[in-house]
Amino acid sequence: MKNSWRIQLYVTGTVAASSLLLQESYPYMKSNFVLNYPDLQVKVIPATEGQTVTLMCSTSCPLTETPAAYIWYKNREFLYQDWSPWYQQLVSSEEAVRYSCAIKGYEDLRAPEVSVDSVTSTCFTVTYAKGKMCSYKQTSEDEPCSITYPTEVHVQKTKLKSHTILTCNTSCPMADPHTAYRWYWNRVLNSHCENQDITLFRSNSEIYSCAVKGHEDLHSGEDCVDDENCWSVNYVNRRICALQGSSVDITSEYSYPKNQLPQSTSWYIKKRSNEDADELIDVKYYDNLKIPHILSINNLKKNDSAEYTFRLQQINQQLEQSELAGVTLVVTGLEVMFTPAAVMTEFQRVTLTCSTSCPLTDDIKFIWYLNGRPLTLPENQNKHLVLDPVRCHHAGNYSCAVETHNNISSPIETLTVNVVKEIGKLNAVKLVLLSVTPLAVFLLYLIMRRIKSSKKKTLTSAAEPSDKTSTGQMDPLYDSLALVDMNPAAQTEAAAAQQEDTV
Repeated sequence: MKNSWRIQLYVTGTVAASSLLLQESYPYMKSNFVLNYPDLQVKVIPATEGQTVTLMCSTSCPLTETPAAYIWYKNREFLYQDWSPWYQQLVSSEEAVRYSCAIKGYEDLRAPEVSVDSVTSTCFTVTYAKGKMCSYKQTSEDEPCSITYPTEVHVQKTKLKSHTILTCNTSCPMADPHTAYRWYWNRVLNSHCENQDITLFRSNSEIYSCAVKGHEDLHSGEDCVDDENCWSVNYVNRRICALQGSSVDITSEYSYPKNQLPQSTSWYIKKRSNEDADELIDVKYYDNLKIPHILSINNLKKNDSAEYTFRLQQINQQLEQSELAGVTLVVTGLEVMFTPAAVMTEFQRVTLTCSTSCPLTDDIKFIWYLNGRPLTLPENQNKHLVLDPVRCHHAGNYSCAVETHNNISSPIETLTVNVVKEIGKLNAVKLVLLSVTPLAVFLLYLIMRRIKSSKKKTLTSAAEPSDKTSTGQMDPLYDSLALVDMNPAAQTEAAAAQQEDTV
């Protein structure tokens, strides 16, 4: 065969193909390409900081190429783009706000919009505009649906004489009673069971955990039926957002049988190779380990962003791969962003944002600088600096920093504010009018006096004609008033006065 193809058909119906051998006569063909990008979805994950959630732009299957950037939209308007799939802020309940995302270059294939309706300590409710999340609740995926999820999941173990019952419990009593569950056995998905309960008739050392179907990012801890022969690994925090140049501790809690010591306890970086197979790479940070299950990384760099897993290797056993996620670390810098633009006109509104690639905790305090000098912000402004209206003295070089890491700051960005020329012309016209108005009032006063005076002279001349009238000559003052049109009322009054004089 001159050309061989491997076709991968995913459950979602998305087809991806990659060429294994390329014909020399088709130089325009790529060795890896996607016929159609997988379905995008905005995942909503409960955060550990208060009653908030985290958003992530997720695909229905692994991508064959690294996205150029993720684009976020708010109420269908462009927000920003970044290399990280995580939304840069924690989100609280806002029913009127809808979020969506897309991959750069494929902006027409946006994820269905999602709104966060409510968030409590035990539950959160989201509304999906459409998509596969609504398919199990109704016949059509094109209709909106609201789903209530728990903020915590744990396995309840009930031991009886002849068997043990495992129950996947959640923190939310308002969750959908028709919710399906996912069970993992030895860190591998058991696709044959979606019940909330599992009954075991024998004790063993196998590891189990569970999650809510459609919300697999929220996992229960690992446990075993036989506690004395259990090799389990759990993490204190599965998602960490940290600043460049700072330090971070990634903590795991593990257990093993008392009479069996692990052959090795090591941290690994879980990466994805071109063949879509997980590859474990040994972490080179062991010098910072003071406690075996704590990984400390100092002076974080952007390329430290990865998924970290902790492994217990049993004696004479090969290290097995896991379908379960470890700890996702996103290392972010700080960047000043201007909305709607960095070049504004006076009296418009501009918002400055100290942008990050992932959501930092709410208790982080930001410091703003203008031309190198710190600014005093209102109490309701922290990550965002709103200038409304923006004036000329607001123009300059802005930067931001985090108060807990004073040596970590953003690059300088310049805000330009243009003067409104039309307003300058209007002010000049106002000045001219103000200077001319007193003179106009004075001239009007003189004209009114002359009108009254001329009216008296007209009446007098009608009773006693002068020589000038008989000879056809007119008084100069009357001649000037003749150029002014009289209104009908004035004309009637003058005619009546003249008639009385004649009588």
